[in-house]
Amino acid sequence: MDGVIKQNRVSEEAKSKHLDEINGFKDEIKSLTEQIKQMKLTLEETLKQWKTAKQEEFVRVKLMASFTSTILFQVIGYAEFCIRKIVDFIKYGYNGGNGVDKWGSLSSDFSLCSQGKQQSPINISKKTTVYDPNLKQTPRNYVLTNATLINNGINILMKYDHGAGNLILDGKNYTMTQMVWHSPSEHTIDGQSFPAELQLIHESDDNHIAVVAILYQFGSHDAFLLQIQDELKQLAQDKCTGDQEARVPVGIVQTRALARRSRKYFRYNGSLTAPPCTEGVTWIILGKVREMTKEQASSLQAPLSADYKNNARPVQPINERTVQLYDELHNANKTASKKSD
Repeated sequence: MDGVIKQNRVSEEAKSKHLDEINGFKDEIKSLTEQIKQMKLTLEETLKQWKTAKQEEFVRVKLMASFTSTILFQVIGYAEFCIRKIVDFIKYGYNGGNGVDKWGSLSSDFSLCSQGKQQSPINISKKTTVYDPNLKQTPRNYVLTNATLINNGINILMKYDHGAGNLILDGKNYTMTQMVWHSPSEHTIDGQSFPAELQLIHESDDNHIAVVAILYQFGSHDAFLLQIQDELKQLAQDKCTGDQEARVPVGIVQTRALARRSRKYFRYNGSLTAPPCTEGVTWIILGKVREMTKEQASSLQAPLSADYKNNARPVQPINERTVQLYDELHNANKTASKKSD
């Protein structure tokens, strides 16, 4: 999973060359953060004065508020620029000198990629999963909303302007903000890999992440991809170049197909599957393997360069983690058995 931050592609030489500049940007962000806090306080105080200002002072206070607000947005914009610059200098890939086994050494911010103990993806061994009677269905209520299809040079993702509905997990609300495709699948089941994996990324108000993963095998058409086949073709024509990402507005997308219930799912604690490999991510892997055609799978790879058409991180050690199993049929059989007793 690519996470929320865009990653651009530069050479190892460029990364080293700009290391000092990256550190400089980090210092600037700290300074800008303090400036933003102070300017927000100034703006709040100015607005208070505006409300109580006499007629002759009104214009002066209004101009002061407008000026402060403008500067505040400029400072915030520059802070965002600095953040983008930091990640723009760090290239990661799936093979070669910046491949998966090198991620942890590309930046100190990526250390978990090599040192973390709860990394994703994993191989799910059905024999070692633990049936948990306390697990419940995870209601997913997705809505129609505007979306944008993006090729960031590493994978194909779709972002939603205002969230595309929610997932309820352990009583907490998570908003679906984006989805990302990987080819082949990142997760495997009993050692079996699949042609593609779709990851639905949800974020809570307190910045926790929950990902619902759907595995795909070759077969009939996938209804969701049928909606965006023209946009995928356009994205392939508008391949991103250099450090620019390609974007294609999709408009309103029907999400009903994504919310179909699964009678079985696997759950475990893991991480983002791409730098910075942040841990503390709750993963739900749906037990129902869905279908897409070979042509649809190819359309997801077509916009990407040869180095990124296969963009799946290999499975990581499970260590001491437990993979929990929710099985609706198991619950039903247990209930029926109790009634017969």
